[in-house]
Amino acid sequence: MTEPSKAPANLLSFDFGTKSIGVATGQMITATAQPLPAIKANDGIPNWNIVEKVLKEWMPDLVVVGLPLNMDGSEQPITQRAKKFANRLNGRFGVKIVLQDERLTTASAKEFIFSHGGYKALEKGKIDSVSAALILESWMENYYQ
Repeated sequence: MTEPSKAPANLLSFDFGTKSIGVATGQMITATAQPLPAIKANDGIPNWNIVEKVLKEWMPDLVVVGLPLNMDGSEQPITQRAKKFANRLNGRFGVKIVLQDERLTTASAKEFIFSHGGYKALEKGKIDSVSAALILESWMENYYQ
């Protein structure tokens, strides 16, 4: 008899930014993610009550946080801030965290949104949350490889 899958069922992802933090939810059955409303941030600090509300609503088994890297894989100034955000999520709420390389997700998100709604659709919060969805889908793809 085989063991049931240990894959996390419910997932949440964050695309950390200093002014806006993208949010997406997803699940492993279909390996798809859906953008949620972005959370405003003040110099990278979100309203933690809103973060808590999102975590309580979606009750994720795992939270994926985008890790911003340069194209050569080296860290950039915001990389440490994203790691700190991930550590705070874990410390405050006890959620299990993984980091996922997010290179090119913002460009891909802009491309996707533009193709579905033109320039008017390119609002910052929407870009961040679509980026969070792409980060999550990327993590799910890597999980099964």
